[in-house]
Amino acid sequence: MGRLVINQDRIVNKEELIKLCPFNAMEISDGNVEINSACKMCKLCVRRGPEGAVVFVEDEKVEIDKSIWSGIAVYVDHLEGEIHPVTLELIGKARELANKVNQEVYCVAIGNNIDESIYEILHYGVDKVYLYDNEELKYFRIEPYTAAIEDFIKNVKPTAFLVGATTVGRSLAPRVAARFRTGLTADCTILDIKENTDLVQIRPAFGGNIMAQIITPNSRPQLATVRYKVMSAPERTRDISGEIVKCHISEDKLISNIRVLDVHQKSKEKEISEADVLVVAGRGVKSEKDLGMIKELCELLGGEMAVTRPLIEAGWVDAKRQVGLSGRTVRPKLIITCGVSGAVQFTAGMNNSDYIFAINTDEKASIFEVAHYGIVGDIYEIVPALIEKIKDGKLEKSNII
Repeated sequence: MGRLVINQDRIVNKEELIKLCPFNAMEISDGNVEINSACKMCKLCVRRGPEGAVVFVEDEKVEIDKSIWSGIAVYVDHLEGEIHPVTLELIGKARELANKVNQEVYCVAIGNNIDESIYEILHYGVDKVYLYDNEELKYFRIEPYTAAIEDFIKNVKPTAFLVGATTVGRSLAPRVAARFRTGLTADCTILDIKENTDLVQIRPAFGGNIMAQIITPNSRPQLATVRYKVMSAPERTRDISGEIVKCHISEDKLISNIRVLDVHQKSKEKEISEADVLVVAGRGVKSEKDLGMIKELCELLGGEMAVTRPLIEAGWVDAKRQVGLSGRTVRPKLIITCGVSGAVQFTAGMNNSDYIFAINTDEKASIFEVAHYGIVGDIYEIVPALIEKIKDGKLEKSNII
């Protein structure tokens, strides 16, 4: 990075210099030309302005010592000790990454009276679980939780820190990244690591038109968030491995401006991310009433209906039923897509499903590249025919799933 420096004595005509900026980022204040927040660092003023009037100065780059940063850490997302499944998925990925660079896997658990629950993590192949147990940490509050993770990172120095893209994780990860002035890549779909411990973070970008490969080679720790159902959880072992390290943090770091007065449990809703069978309606569904046949097929298969973004934008279905990186990430045993083209943003949110069955009139549709089975045809002919076969008993549900 760098900054623009204005040498006032080199400016021949202030008004002419200001006109050079296409973003109106230059202004006169107290007789001097200054650069405001609209600056895009295009450096047009450097190239076309009077010589030496505006100079770009590179910030001094301090190389980080990567050798003092070691281990892949995972934040343990839990609700009163009940561990969120995304944590186990991240532990599996962390172990895979750690094995490549011969390092350890750490977990960070924060809460109150959660010892027994956290002990379960030792059945999944972690080396150490750092436990911050304090009454002030009973409920999630951003300031004390961030302070606990900051304390862990300063003491342990993990090279990478993985966080589940849950409500808590999405609040916590940016705060931690800001504390250490490091990068954060959200909603990663692929993670890899180089021999020099640079974390390769891959995620769709520019509306899903490209897969961006992001690295932060001169920052540690490297932070990434990953959605539930994107990675694979390891098998639970009968024997435990690793150890629990109890950590202590000074009370003054746990002060928060938030006080939790009471907690009310929200009634559980059916989540498409938990369904074993999904039938997804895409742009090929022509009207809202035509969703009826999709719903009927769902009911016959004992599954849930989901949709792609165009149907959400049309207002036909609640946003909670959207599959994709801008909706929910799913991993059912069976997913049937009806009239779905298969944009990257969609497929990245479902391509780990056990069986993908696609129906589309366009034989060149991208969905067929990820589907295990496909039919090139009209959903208005195929879906009703499929419904009739199931009703007639010619096609058993058990033979489909």
